[in-house]
Amino acid sequence: MVASSLRLARGRLAVLVSFSASLCVPATVLLGCGGAQEPAASMPAPVPAVSLSLPSLVGTPVPATTAPTVDDARAFLALVDKDIHDLWSRRDRAAWVSLTYITDDTESLAAAGEQATAEYVTKKVQEAKRFDGLALPPDLARQMKLLRLAQVVPAPSDPAKARELASVEAVMTGAYGKGEYCPPATSKLLPYLKKGEKCLHLEELDAVLQKSHDVQALTEAWNGWHATARPQRERFEKYVALGNDGAKELGFDDLGALWRAGYDMPPADFEADVERLWTEVKPLYDELHCYVRAKLREKYGKDVVPEHGLIPAELLGNMWAQDWGSLQDLVVPYKGEPSLDVSKALVATKVDAKGMVKIGESFFTSLGFDPLPASFWERSMFTRPRDREVVCHASAWDVTWSDDLRIKMCIEPTMDDLLVIHHELGHDFYYSQYYKLPILFQANGANDGFHEAIGDTIALSVTPQYLKDRGLLAALAPSDKRDRSRTNALMKRALEKVAFLPFGLLIDKWRWDVFSGKTPENQLDASWWALKAKYQGVAPPEARTEGDFDPAAKYHVAASTPYIRYFLAFVYEFQFHRALCKAAGWTGPLDQCSIYGNKAAGEKLRAMLALGGSKPWQDAMEVVTGERKADASAILEYFEPLRAWLKDQIKDEKCGW
Repeated sequence: MVASSLRLARGRLAVLVSFSASLCVPATVLLGCGGAQEPAASMPAPVPAVSLSLPSLVGTPVPATTAPTVDDARAFLALVDKDIHDLWSRRDRAAWVSLTYITDDTESLAAAGEQATAEYVTKKVQEAKRFDGLALPPDLARQMKLLRLAQVVPAPSDPAKARELASVEAVMTGAYGKGEYCPPATSKLLPYLKKGEKCLHLEELDAVLQKSHDVQALTEAWNGWHATARPQRERFEKYVALGNDGAKELGFDDLGALWRAGYDMPPADFEADVERLWTEVKPLYDELHCYVRAKLREKYGKDVVPEHGLIPAELLGNMWAQDWGSLQDLVVPYKGEPSLDVSKALVATKVDAKGMVKIGESFFTSLGFDPLPASFWERSMFTRPRDREVVCHASAWDVTWSDDLRIKMCIEPTMDDLLVIHHELGHDFYYSQYYKLPILFQANGANDGFHEAIGDTIALSVTPQYLKDRGLLAALAPSDKRDRSRTNALMKRALEKVAFLPFGLLIDKWRWDVFSGKTPENQLDASWWALKAKYQGVAPPEARTEGDFDPAAKYHVAASTPYIRYFLAFVYEFQFHRALCKAAGWTGPLDQCSIYGNKAAGEKLRAMLALGGSKPWQDAMEVVTGERKADASAILEYFEPLRAWLKDQIKDEKCGW
């Protein structure tokens, strides 16, 4: 699935007293591999105080006046633009190093950079209050609004609390990257160990879930990874308290309210709109769940998979049950039909990691985008280094906010990673279209869901015809079997896209309730599994207690990355795809359309991307689709041929749970 790119708030090396800053990227960058186990002490030592002489890092403050003017506001924002560009760049340089070379020192540098950035943004938000009530031109008014939302986790004004928050965030992320499970001598997971290794990282443990059908091995792999999250609980509780303090100082009820305020509509309206979209797509998910449960029951028996109940999470082929794509061989509608998985072709042609990225780049250049800069190929991390710990979770970056494009991945020659590459490059090509705008218009694009959707929109054009034209697929299915091949392809995509929808929704629903206090501290894991049951219809392999902390077994929780963007993205991408196919002159079935090589579609896409965050997302949506609201009808249209088949397959099943 998403190997996304969340630009939490990234950083670079800032200095004064040898200070290297790090930032966590604003909303645009991350998804995919990584691990997390933290030894010994459950709480990090505070980051040493760093003396930042702000005048040496930022411009001279704009003097306050008793009656501020539009010119005062313009000068204030010009200073903020310069300072934030500098601070975010410093922060992101340090963040990049901390994720590609994990040590205690790089974690501390990352924390210091995040602290400096958060403190500055919090200070400027407070200063900006003097412009409240002043009639501003639209571009200045929007920058003022985005300044208030610029920090994913705003720092409390108390310097000690700000340092503690930055330290906790850095250690949670680093702990995830260090996570591993060391199986005992009697373990069934020993064959998954790499030569000379004694422990398994997340990639190897997830591979067990993808490939094994041994319930004991699946359960051990699932438990092994989720155990790495237990030490994160105390840190997370401290992070919630400190993050809420920072959000309240900015005038929000809690951190979740701040996150929900970033969608150009009142937070309550946004929540209602998300529920509207879920209500529209839920029947499709329920049908898929019913069918997959029946096939798993056939495989594992009624004692393991109930006839009418929750699916055991360890059986769904993914550590978080968010992507069921590895079940394709088990649930494929028509066995024996040619596979569209080109993993074997990638191995056979000996294409390396850079070569796979070149394939992704060529799709964007076929639409009229400029090639990636030379620095991208020099500075990116394409494979897992053998000499140090890294966070493999795939992410895309513009490290210095100046077209310094990169991706961070541990690429394997698989179809899944090829699609992840398209996703991450979507972020990078988005950055490339708006990096000259004021910095506050760069943080999230039109909104963070747009940023996640762009690369996946492109991936929807990776059709059988496209794969054949690129030499990755030997031949298309014969015409008399094409409908069967199409149904198989739609099933595979549904296992990746439709299966993800409730997961994309529940992570932030859980966090919003934790931030608001609706979920008490003694119910953190129980509330997580209640939402997993309600929305996904899945259950843990074994009973859980409050000694567990399963939410932090997911990168985005450990790394404080808002997640509702992914749910939105999985709706947006089909809406964008339908509109771009129309621009390309396509009149056939939506699932058969590829815009590869179509300059008209590319021009429309670039026009939207170039807006960055300078306009409300509804305006950006209108540029491509002619519509001003999210619309789930496109995803339903895309999967309609599969739904007709599914309904026939489950007519005798007792669906639901």
